[in-house]
Amino acid sequence: MASLIGKALATRGSGPPVPLGGDGMRVLPGMVNTVNVEQALMRAYNSNGTVNSNVSLLASSVAGPKWKLFRKQPQDGRQRYTTSDKGSDQRTEIIQHAALNVLNTPAVIDVDGIQVQVFTRFRLFELSGIWLETTGKSHWVVDHAEGNPLPLGLWPVRPDRMLPVPSRDRYLAGWIYTSPDGMSKVPLLPTEVIFNCYPDPMDPYGGSGPIRSVLTDIEAASYAAEFNRNYFINSAEPNGIIQVDHELTDPQFNELVDRWREAHRGVARAHRVAVLEAGQTWVPNSHTMRDMDFALLRGTSRDIIREALGMHKVMTGVTDDVNRANAQTGEEVFASWKVDPRLGRWRDCLNSQLLPLFGATGKDAEYDYIYPMPQNREQDALELKTKTEAFLTLVTAGVDPDAAAEVVGLPAMKVAERASQAPALPPGWVAAPQPALPPGGDGAAAPAGVPAQGALDIGEVLRARAGWDSPAWKALAAFNRAGAVR
Repeated sequence: MASLIGKALATRGSGPPVPLGGDGMRVLPGMVNTVNVEQALMRAYNSNGTVNSNVSLLASSVAGPKWKLFRKQPQDGRQRYTTSDKGSDQRTEIIQHAALNVLNTPAVIDVDGIQVQVFTRFRLFELSGIWLETTGKSHWVVDHAEGNPLPLGLWPVRPDRMLPVPSRDRYLAGWIYTSPDGMSKVPLLPTEVIFNCYPDPMDPYGGSGPIRSVLTDIEAASYAAEFNRNYFINSAEPNGIIQVDHELTDPQFNELVDRWREAHRGVARAHRVAVLEAGQTWVPNSHTMRDMDFALLRGTSRDIIREALGMHKVMTGVTDDVNRANAQTGEEVFASWKVDPRLGRWRDCLNSQLLPLFGATGKDAEYDYIYPMPQNREQDALELKTKTEAFLTLVTAGVDPDAAAEVVGLPAMKVAERASQAPALPPGWVAAPQPALPPGGDGAAAPAGVPAQGALDIGEVLRARAGWDSPAWKALAAFNRAGAVR
């Protein structure tokens, strides 16, 4: 298998497996009445600031964490009893593997003997994340060497150019990729495409992103911005009507329109005095820009888009009611509810679709990411303090230290024991012993073998105060009794 991998890597860099560029765009899969809905969803990323800021933040945050490869941990039936701590990772990390090389350097071309990365791992995941948030789908085409089943690279392709081919007997027969010029179609096997999606309840072969649910609101915001822009282009004055008392011929009408545009259209020509000839009257429009209330309209659209993506206001730079507490909470919610589930979706995709392509070398291996929880030093210190206090309580009560560490979520620790020949002194909170009295109170010595009356048993005092009944305290009590006898 090693020689097969070496031969495969030697042929790497020949270029993308499908054409990614072209000189035009024709009708592609997903177009309805020459309107490509998926293209409209992707264009929203470039045309709407709220969509751009929210989607880019999600995509870059998901692309940031590093990925590692591990040998799966054997299942031995043990269970952890903590609710929030995962404990130490018992898996074995794989440092060198072809699957790691492909994921970290997904798309490479050879330029005069120099290996140039067209897509890095970060850029691959970031671009795919933008496609997921807008269209709900992401496709990678696996690059293979001729006659070699091992993957050499991963090339992202636009989701509107991929068409699934359903199969009655095996669910999916493959994919058809349409080139950018629309002239050629490339058939692809299911093993040649890595497909990730947000599920579409209406189409098991497709996907639906959060932007699709608010596309109408995004278009309304775009129309409002365009209307506001045209207000300034058209002299920054409310539109109106030029009324005449007689019918104009076509040349007269065109001349009137041309003169009006030439003299009054545009911000630079605003507020010029208009001269109307006989029979012409300017009738202003009844509504004003105040009636449109653009500020409320644009603000509402921003809230709707942010709600569709489930984004906290603080993560998009809205700081009108933000303090340190809710800013930290917003960051933790973003990492826990938005970034981590998306990384888990990619982990399932890589482990179920990419790793099996490496054959025996990918068996019992799994991709995993570094959890992106933001740092909170105060919370970390409080958690460590709580765990150590619980560990001390369990060990003091007689629980085995290793078992106590497992319960509270701490690693196994060596316990240092120091032997002492002298009896341990009582703690400061133990009452001072009273002088021993002879039997009967007459000062006579107690018979041999009988403890002096009133002698203080330190072990009994400690056990009575703390409720401890461990062998150590029993031994200490016996030691004190023996000293009293002497």
